[in-house]
Amino acid sequence: MSLLYLDHAATTPVRPAVLEAMEPFLTRRYGNPSSHHTVGEAAAGALADARTRVARVLGMRSGDIVFTAGGTEANNLAVKGIALGARGVDPRRRQVITTVIEHESILESCDYLRRLHGAEVTLLPVDGTGRVDPDRLARAIGPGTAVVSIGYANNEVGTVQDAAALAAVCAAHRVPLHLDAVQPAGWLPLAGTGADALSIAGHKVGAPQGTGVLAVRGRIPLEPLVHGGGQERGRRSGTENVAGAVGLAVALEIAEAERVDAAARVAAVRDGFIAAVLATVPDARLTGHPRHRLPGSASFTFAGASGEAVLLQLERRGIVTSSGSACAAGSDEPSHVLLALGIAPDVAQTAVRFTFGHGPAPDSAALAATVASSVAAVRSGT
Repeated sequence: MSLLYLDHAATTPVRPAVLEAMEPFLTRRYGNPSSHHTVGEAAAGALADARTRVARVLGMRSGDIVFTAGGTEANNLAVKGIALGARGVDPRRRQVITTVIEHESILESCDYLRRLHGAEVTLLPVDGTGRVDPDRLARAIGPGTAVVSIGYANNEVGTVQDAAALAAVCAAHRVPLHLDAVQPAGWLPLAGTGADALSIAGHKVGAPQGTGVLAVRGRIPLEPLVHGGGQERGRRSGTENVAGAVGLAVALEIAEAERVDAAARVAAVRDGFIAAVLATVPDARLTGHPRHRLPGSASFTFAGASGEAVLLQLERRGIVTSSGSACAAGSDEPSHVLLALGIAPDVAQTAVRFTFGHGPAPDSAALAATVASSVAAVRSGT
């Protein structure tokens, strides 16, 4: 039985063009870019070219690009690196601001700063759709604020923030804004957000797992987390993954070229699916913002039906999806994101997330009918 994969928020397949671009740097052109000979210099040239291409998509300078091993590392480097860098310039800069619905890589980085560096962590609430009030952010910022870190779009419910408004607030207070752009990459504009730093994960846009980028403007002090040979302009030591950087650059360029058409096409499929599910599944509730949401994201709660049990029923019917963040898979606790949206714990544990990709679109009505039969089977205990 072939499976319909609807978990693209967790990971995406590697694009054929990306594999083709990477292959020479895994076989024939395998030099270390720090080596001072022709083989190493060829690798260094490819790395520099990838850096320039990524920077162009993100609307940054090539020197702003730090290649990482993924989105989690990029988020850690952004939150910890910018906070500690600001504190190194001014010891009074001890406040870190984020929201209650962020990815664990941001929340746990903030907690690390609190526990081991005495940081003051401010967690902004969100409304029932998952959006942050820019005025509340403005009131939270003070003279000791080191960095504001907010997800451009939420990984569980797909809600998109008003990035321009948040950036305007931070700019007015001269506080760096980091946007976790792991989920919106390929769906939303990445250039011109007004952010001072952006995190990207390659495996969300058709590059391999284990590749990522933190783009951080050169004027922002950044304390490295990894020390050693001084690679990445001293911001992330270690021999660079040249093949991964090349693949990420190609994937980002393709995703950006396709973005507008793909977003419109997939959003239409998403909207048809959401309408069909809400019409055919009793007590289904859409989570996240009804309009300001990622084109490929549709997330629901199904009161009275365990989310994990619904996932099993769906897979038996040939549909693979998830209950939320892959990074929190296996946890018995209800989602912190759904709880922050005001959803009761027992209902939060009924959540199922469907995330569409760039491939052929499924039939929305048929897919919704399968969801309805799966939920009904769980509720009836069959």
